[in-house]
Amino acid sequence: MDDEIPTEDPIVLFDGVCNLCTGFVQFLIPRDPEGRFHFASLQSDVGDRLLEEHGLASDELDSIVLVEGDDVYIKSSAVIRIGAILGGVYTLGRPLRYLPRRVRDWGYDLVAANRYRLFGKKDQCMMPSGDIQSRFLD
Repeated sequence: MDDEIPTEDPIVLFDGVCNLCTGFVQFLIPRDPEGRFHFASLQSDVGDRLLEEHGLASDELDSIVLVEGDDVYIKSSAVIRIGAILGGVYTLGRPLRYLPRRVRDWGYDLVAANRYRLFGKKDQCMMPSGDIQSRFLD
């Protein structure tokens, strides 16, 4: 593993065995033609290192995490911030940030708690190919 983790671009940490989470990553890739986002699974060494550096317990986290410089966004805050970075129609979710985080995360947690049952689970993390492989830090 390369010891250098890019700090200039946002990094999306995701559950690498969750079909919903990997689907979200696959949704992001074509909508980010500039390649701003990097990706790492929560199960990877890179994911562990980033969580540890930001004081997050990896065994208690089962959500999308966005690391952007010194800032970390989790759950609904991560999804809203990712939409803001993408721009365009994806910024329509920005007003949701004015809802109390507790309310936003309740909906997020409801989906997260049932994601394997609803969307399934992979036996192993997704393996990127082609030119997008360089954006994966695992």
